[in-house]
Amino acid sequence: MSSFEKKEQNLNQLIDKLNSLSLSYSQPNHELEKIRTEKNELSNQKKEIEKKNEELMREHKYLREKIKKLQSEVNKRSDLEDKFNQDIEELSQETENLANEIDKWQM
Repeated sequence: MSSFEKKEQNLNQLIDKLNSLSLSYSQPNHELEKIRTEKNELSNQKKEIEKKNEELMREHKYLREKIKKLQSEVNKRSDLEDKFNQDIEELSQETENLANEIDKWQM
């Protein structure tokens, strides 16, 4: 379980506990208000973290796709380079053969 998931789980448990507090306790109103305020703050923090997580996930997906495209481009260029080198080798061989033929005719 990731750290984020663990924190989210703990936060959800705490929010559930805060929600389950009964007003039957003989707590002063200011303590109840403090608990509500904390609950709201935790809930807001959770929403903010979830929003940031979604943004990070979108960015991660975008970057992963961009890496795939770049890798594909690198592979294409590598294939073109290999073909180019092969063509040069073939031309070199043909040139050598022609030079040998010219030498034979000159003798």
